[in-house]
Amino acid sequence: MTRPARTRRTFAAALLTLAAVAALSPARAQGDAAAGNAAVPSLKGKRIGITAIGTDHYWDLKAYQGAIDEVKRLGGTPIALDAGRNDNRQIAQIQTLIAQKPDAIIEQLGTASVLEPWLQKIRQAGIPLFTIDTASPSSLNVTTSDNFFIGEQLALKLVNDIHGEGNILVFNGFYGVPVCAIRYDQLKAVLKYYPKVKILQPELRDVIPNTVQSAYAQVSQLLAKYPKGQIAAIWAAWDVPQVGATQAVDAARRSEIRTYAVDGSPDVVALVKDPKSSAAAVVAQQPALIGKTAVDNVARYLAGERTLPPYTYVPSLLVTKDNAGSAQQTLGQAAAPK
Repeated sequence: MTRPARTRRTFAAALLTLAAVAALSPARAQGDAAAGNAAVPSLKGKRIGITAIGTDHYWDLKAYQGAIDEVKRLGGTPIALDAGRNDNRQIAQIQTLIAQKPDAIIEQLGTASVLEPWLQKIRQAGIPLFTIDTASPSSLNVTTSDNFFIGEQLALKLVNDIHGEGNILVFNGFYGVPVCAIRYDQLKAVLKYYPKVKILQPELRDVIPNTVQSAYAQVSQLLAKYPKGQIAAIWAAWDVPQVGATQAVDAARRSEIRTYAVDGSPDVVALVKDPKSSAAAVVAQQPALIGKTAVDNVARYLAGERTLPPYTYVPSLLVTKDNAGSAQQTLGQAAAPK
């Protein structure tokens, strides 16, 4: 009998989850690394530019450092620049990199509409461009997580936890960042089929800096406005707002509310693990491996491989109350048991 489309998709999602967990296991990861390392060409004598919009967030820092470390491991010289969350500074740094004419440039995150003209200039200068989490027609390859699956997976977890009914608060401050937009759009796509789940308006605005403090203040204000029973969950496209939201919910003793987000910073995974915390789930990515993989793609391209796919997806893991302890081990966020 043919499954309905939604059932087939859910079944496929389950298989992808199992594949992601398998890919994240330490033994599998070590085997993949060994096989991958053997196939990665040297970068000896090559200079690789790396530009990041910022490194103040765990994910950003780990991806940035993962790329730097891999360039060095392969014998190359990284030219690494951190824009400190300043669009104009990143544009200036991209101009600097173009003038230095490195063998390739890797760009990490940022606002797509601001970056695109400058990413085009990199290609116009004849410099191969690779990106981390920045979808761009100018990029030869984007290394990222499968944010379509992440968005759907997190939304389905939220909907199931609240039994398909209730009001939710949503942080939507960085829709101009493609990965955040994808996760948000997937949330909306899932909620289309759960009409009893409503997003309270206006949506919340996450900010940088002072993300935790701002989220705490916004959520605290709305908890006072909406009494118990009127908010079921809080969603964010990344996990720093989740920290502030979780702190606000726990401080107000609103145990009926759960929080959800993406990235898997160690402090957030620890919150999910805590049975007393309102943090219900976070989709954990592997940022250091994403940075490393981007550099490996650069090395292959510079060695003459011209068949790289436009996207390289690195597996992620849905962390919940049920698996947070084992997830800490799998993600390398806790010491192995003696």
